[in-house]
Amino acid sequence: MKALFTVFAFVMFLSCNTSEEKRELKAVSPNGTIEVSFNLSEEGQPYYLVIRNNSTVIDTSFLGFEFKDAPAFEKNFIIKNSETKTFTETWQMPWGEQQDVVNNYRELKVMLQEKVSPERFLNIVYRVYDDGVGFRYEFPEQARLKDVEITEEHTQFNLTQDYKTFWIPGDWDIYEHLYSTSKLSEIDALKYVGHVNLAQTYIPENAVNTPVTMVGKDGLHLSFHEAALIDYSGMTLKVDTENLNLESHLVGSENADYKVKRSLPFHTPWRTIQIADNAPDLIESNLIVNLNEPNKIGDVSWFKPMKYTGVWWEMHLGKSSWDYGMEMVDGEWADTGKAHGRHGATTENVKRFIDFSAKNNIGGVLVEGWNTGWERWIGFDDREGVFDFVTTYPDYDIDEVVRYGKEKGVAIIMHHETSAATETYEKQQDAAYALMQKYDMHAVKSGYVGKILPKGEYHHGQYMVNQYNNAAINAAKYEVAVNAHEPIKATGLRRTYPNVISREGLRGQEFNAWAEDGGNPPEHLPIVAFTRMLAGPIDFTPGIFNIKFNEYKTENQVNTTLAQQLALYVVIYSPIQMAADLVEHYEANPEPLQFIKDVGVDWETTEVLNGEVGDYVTIARKERLTGNWFLGSITDENTREFEINFDFLDDNQEYTATIYKDAEDAHWDKNPLALDIEKTKINSDSKITLKLAEGGGCAISIIKN
Repeated sequence: MKALFTVFAFVMFLSCNTSEEKRELKAVSPNGTIEVSFNLSEEGQPYYLVIRNNSTVIDTSFLGFEFKDAPAFEKNFIIKNSETKTFTETWQMPWGEQQDVVNNYRELKVMLQEKVSPERFLNIVYRVYDDGVGFRYEFPEQARLKDVEITEEHTQFNLTQDYKTFWIPGDWDIYEHLYSTSKLSEIDALKYVGHVNLAQTYIPENAVNTPVTMVGKDGLHLSFHEAALIDYSGMTLKVDTENLNLESHLVGSENADYKVKRSLPFHTPWRTIQIADNAPDLIESNLIVNLNEPNKIGDVSWFKPMKYTGVWWEMHLGKSSWDYGMEMVDGEWADTGKAHGRHGATTENVKRFIDFSAKNNIGGVLVEGWNTGWERWIGFDDREGVFDFVTTYPDYDIDEVVRYGKEKGVAIIMHHETSAATETYEKQQDAAYALMQKYDMHAVKSGYVGKILPKGEYHHGQYMVNQYNNAAINAAKYEVAVNAHEPIKATGLRRTYPNVISREGLRGQEFNAWAEDGGNPPEHLPIVAFTRMLAGPIDFTPGIFNIKFNEYKTENQVNTTLAQQLALYVVIYSPIQMAADLVEHYEANPEPLQFIKDVGVDWETTEVLNGEVGDYVTIARKERLTGNWFLGSITDENTREFEINFDFLDDNQEYTATIYKDAEDAHWDKNPLALDIEKTKINSDSKITLKLAEGGGCAISIIKN
């Protein structure tokens, strides 16, 4: 589909000013509610404020950089010039939570120069939206500065109250932490050092990762993040608990005494502040994607949003294995060179998933463990060169699997687990993508489990940011879409590179299968919806029907009701949604399976009907092409009861609503499978009362008559 858009832009250039006196510059959002004020201190240090409805949200916050072997950008600046611009466009997502996106902002560009030697230049650009603010630094081409090695970026966010904060620690290696909820003044990220199940962590400061979301006493909602993260280090936010201040703290490397190295000209990622009166408006904000550049890769109609099954959950349960020939020999795991009979990615097993998918309106099958190398994939220092991304195990006939899938109308989704051995993956990447192109495969799930090789790099540093982005950009040449796990955070690049379809970047469903702390608690996803999901699509892998799975694990379970597992297909957005459970568990439960068969994955419109961060959320989405609606509602460990007004439905249209809800005695632990299903006729005048059990949910398919 071609991107249709309309643009109106007005640019007004202000007069040049080389004086050293202070001059306040302002930009106001299109609806007049948010104002950014920029100025210089007496020492010539840049600072800004953010005001909303005449109340200060971000107080005086200073900006600057430290460099290796060069004076800092800190003070002694003058304002050389400034520009303002108003911009409006409507662009279309090729796939997404909605079809049409309005991008409307007012921009202030401030051009600074040092008034002392070496008289370098720096620009700061603010874009002020009705739903928040984005700003970035521009290092323009200049005679006295050719390259920079940034040792730290000093971007402050000076808050005006002690917000209730939903956060994960500023880990340089993983985002797979449970969220904490505390006052800003009580954040203690260092308590996570050495946390159970998280041996991979590196947390050097009392800092948080982004998005980090806050709720004020007055009901104001804020979320801090970044947009368009390209060729730069990921940003964590260092917390000053006494002064209620956040400050950028870039991810570094043990292999360099700087954090970012760039040649001029360049610009940084956008630093973002989403601002709303309520929690639902945070989800409906398009600030992050709007701050990214338009599509650079052209037509992506070769990627089809889909539901998929796969050889995955059975490995986490221990029913099967990724490897072909690993056995315990003399107390140690060893490659025996022969099949042990537990390998999951066999031709026969994958065909079983294909058959099931074809019968149930599911478009793809993910195959993990198909390629050689899984015997030494994690925990070994010599992981470099272990995986072969084109060679199958003997019991997996890729030609036959692809042929059979095409016969049944089911696509095969490729899997590339790199074991974080980046140089191995780089060397084989083109061959791996070419193999996919040969078999007409258009989606790959990539993984980066383990400590990064080369040693000394971190998952969220500049080196790995470039690895992730370059892998996706390269994939587009082969018409391959990428769903990265153990990724860098999402920052809206799906607009620029719409083959970046989804990613993990949180504690996913698999933690429920084996985490020593019992898995994700009921509050986890009602927090995720207002934190991690603000960054972009999540491959969470919902749809577990066998909640307790005692036949495989007795100490773990999924900590939700069955109804909530269905609701997640609507609440947690991704253009690819896995039906993650085993085939036999779906076949034994055809009635709830019907919702997975029916639910869409690609949306024309999204309506966030209610929600409170960490408590509950209800979302309705209208499917593209069919005009059918689907609703999902989830709660934490508390019961909920509220009325849903269906006035978002089309006027003069009758629908059949199939309601999948918690039974009266449902409970995430005591009775998670208790599910009631009922049908009723509704229209835009209808209202229904939802009752959610502890850890429960409700899913509704709303099909046009």
